[in-house]
Amino acid sequence: MALHFYNTLSHKLEAFAPLDDDKVRMYSCGPTVYNYVHIGNLRAFTFQDILRRYLHHCGYELYHVMNVTDVDDKIIRDSVKAGKSIGEFTAEFRKAFEEDAATLRLEPPERVTPATEHIGDMIDLISRLAEKGHTYESKGSTYFRIASFPGYGKLSNLDVSGIKAGARVEQDEYEKDELRDFALWKASKPGEPAWDSPFGPGRPGWHIECSAMAMKYLGESFDIHTGGVDLVFPHHENEIAQSEGATGKPFARFWLHAEHLLVDNQKMSKSVGNFYTLRDLLDKGFSAAAIRYLLASVPYRKQLNFTFDGLKAAQTSIERLRNFQRRLEEGGLPEGANPAITELAETARKNFIAGMDDDLNTAQALGAVFEFIRDVNTKMDAGEFQAGNVAEANQVLDLFESIFDVLKTEQSGQVSAEEIEGLIAERLAARKARNFARSDAIRDDLKARAVILEDTPQGTRWKYGA
Repeated sequence: MALHFYNTLSHKLEAFAPLDDDKVRMYSCGPTVYNYVHIGNLRAFTFQDILRRYLHHCGYELYHVMNVTDVDDKIIRDSVKAGKSIGEFTAEFRKAFEEDAATLRLEPPERVTPATEHIGDMIDLISRLAEKGHTYESKGSTYFRIASFPGYGKLSNLDVSGIKAGARVEQDEYEKDELRDFALWKASKPGEPAWDSPFGPGRPGWHIECSAMAMKYLGESFDIHTGGVDLVFPHHENEIAQSEGATGKPFARFWLHAEHLLVDNQKMSKSVGNFYTLRDLLDKGFSAAAIRYLLASVPYRKQLNFTFDGLKAAQTSIERLRNFQRRLEEGGLPEGANPAITELAETARKNFIAGMDDDLNTAQALGAVFEFIRDVNTKMDAGEFQAGNVAEANQVLDLFESIFDVLKTEQSGQVSAEEIEGLIAERLAARKARNFARSDAIRDDLKARAVILEDTPQGTRWKYGA
């Protein structure tokens, strides 16, 4: 099966191929930098990272653009409350987002671009829409007339036949049943930032920024547009109307949307007390690797129920993978290669790729890896695993790690294998010198760092533990 994605635009699974040979042009809706991103946001960004990595695995060259919304209603409101300029206010949260993304090992897009650096591009796009009769002015603001675009509603499957002509919505975000003309350019208000334009002083609406920046860097038609499912309407529906209204060409060919995240089967809310940022979870002692694993483990179009038990299970899964990796590194194996294990490795790789080809089915991909580990551990216990099988077993782990990226101990903050071996040697020397206090201190220190020691007649063995 070749790579397929569920396309929100066509509402079906489609085989993917880029417009331009092997180069994929992709746009993602980035953060609105008025606060720290929460784990619901991070689920969408983790999905985008898994998508990036798998496109690279498939051999595609990728040019990925992500916007940063650094001016909108919420930012203006909160910056005023904080007594800061918009630039000062948003810089803090943009930096925090970049730190969180690095902590979760999210690959940076090829271009990350803030809205305020592209006001001129937005003004130009609004002017093009005006020339084609898609806009009108009211009280100094410029609106997009959705009745002028016959395809409006095709992404979200909305019936717009009952829309009331001339009904307008002023705010950047609105309810799902508010089928109204939306602001492209907002007239300036006292105390708000404003830019000069042919439509009068003001600022852009939220929706126009993504159309302007996507087309500036990716062209009028490109391959993939991603975001959370909450953006299908109105934001992405409005992007299509603006872009195709101006160009007369298809905008994005594939629209991929990540589903919502629940916390303990409830919608995340500060009032309920189940609202978490990455920093909250790290403060509770959970590892970034476990958080990333859990966010990636459920296929992106399925709702994820985020729980602390789920995080603990994710950590256990990572420990199982690391311990298997450790067994492969131990050596002392008989020469030769067992063809049965060669077959298991090939099956695991095929099933992993088949899962990822099927609309990034990460659950199937993970199942292939863990089934392989179970079967190979059984072969190891029976003495049927040979030195010639190590490389192909590592290839399965390397394939997994190229997408999920949770095993590298130097990134997760876990003690390295080299340090563990050094401490074991020091502990052995302490025991020989009858310095049992030091020996016990080394054991307790490693246990506190999630490393379990086991003394056997063949020497001290270790594994990553809880």
